[in-house]
Amino acid sequence: MPNEHDILLRGLETFAELGYDRASVREIGRRLHVSHNFMNDRYGSKSAFWRATVDFAIRSQLGRLQPVDPTASDEDALRQVVTDFYRATLYLPHLARLCVDESSRDTDRLDYLYDNYMAPTLATIKPNIERLTATGRMALMPVDVLFFAVIGPLLGLVQVPLARRLGRPDPASRQQQEATADRLAALVVDGLLATSATDDGEGTR
Repeated sequence: MPNEHDILLRGLETFAELGYDRASVREIGRRLHVSHNFMNDRYGSKSAFWRATVDFAIRSQLGRLQPVDPTASDEDALRQVVTDFYRATLYLPHLARLCVDESSRDTDRLDYLYDNYMAPTLATIKPNIERLTATGRMALMPVDVLFFAVIGPLLGLVQVPLARRLGRPDPASRQQQEATADRLAALVVDGLLATSATDDGEGTR
């Protein structure tokens, strides 16, 4: 019998690879090397198991983020949060892949991801962004534009087959992966801090 960590990790990998609907109870049981009754007996339902894997992934992801230095400038705080978030994604890319898949459908699973992961993550940098926009160091923009500006580049870290076709070394070392994360973070933050960005008057909501 796999331990709890392995159960949740393999479950997360299965949901990320197949999507919720295609990840049948029987297929999950096969990948966990347990009976197809195991999920219902232990977690109650497939949806409850999905939430358990997501909770496990969120704890793992957010647990890798370093506390922001309260004396740091807003620019440095933003840079640290984005860079740490990208680096943390390298250690559990399946959560990002699952979020990408679930974001294309309007379901209660997307609500769960948004309420427990996406919104809290965005909230960590919102005060810094509000001060940066108030002082003119960052252009005002709708929150959806801001979110996708930060989250979109994560595809460059988790869509490995495409990255290989674009010239990324295979296999890439951890040092090379972190260097890619750092470059993406620098591009994103430098772009956000470019005050020449168009302000349509809506602001960050």
